Amino acid sequence: MTNPAPVAVIAPHSATLAARPDFNVIGEIVEPGSRVLDLGCGEGELLAWLVENKRVLARGVEICAADVRKAIARGVSTYQGDIDEGLADYPDRAFDYVILSQTLQETRSPLKVLKEMLRVGRRGIVSFPNFGHWSVRASMLVSGRAPRTRLFPYSWYSSPNIHFLSVKDFEELCAEQNFPVERRYFLTGSQRVGFMPNLFARTAVFLIGGPSSPAER
Repeated sequence: MTNPAPVAVIAPHSATLAARPDFNVIGEIVEPGSRVLDLGCGEGELLAWLVENKRVLARGVEICAADVRKAIARGVSTYQGDIDEGLADYPDRAFDYVILSQTLQETRSPLKVLKEMLRVGRRGIVSFPNFGHWSVRASMLVSGRAPRTRLFPYSWYSSPNIHFLSVKDFEELCAEQNFPVERRYFLTGSQRVGFMPNLFARTAVFLIGGPSSPAER
């Protein structure tokens, strides 16, 4: 596994950006002037940063109406939509990057969402909390209940997470579906993890797609 160069740290506009180390990685990956679609963009903070610092052509999709209004107030073009319903409004390869930042585990049909993002985008950037982290394993072992950790702080009945996946789960899915993985980043806080990421990484970021992606065939 190749360890990428250290990322340039995003200067946070808010506590939300400061608390999301995966945003730093995404900020490094996205090339200036790219066409970017953010699925589940929330209040549009990442897209606003990319517009300001990378001069991207940004679009966002968000299911929460209140967050859509906040994103629009930031100057980000955003519409209210359910990404589980697909992205029929967008033609093939309409974007250079489609971002799915800590949203995949909240979707009803993760595989459908991934296929759609690689249809409309030349590349996909996927980040997710790693359910295989040692603290999650220890919590389940000791308590015998659904884990409540810093990674997964919700009670089972109030969690927005529908699916729980690990680094190994996502690697296997990409192999099964022939999703080319261009780059991998494994993080604990802002620190890189280079050893046994399925056990020690709290967050994973994958850059998938490329010339042999489903969108290019």
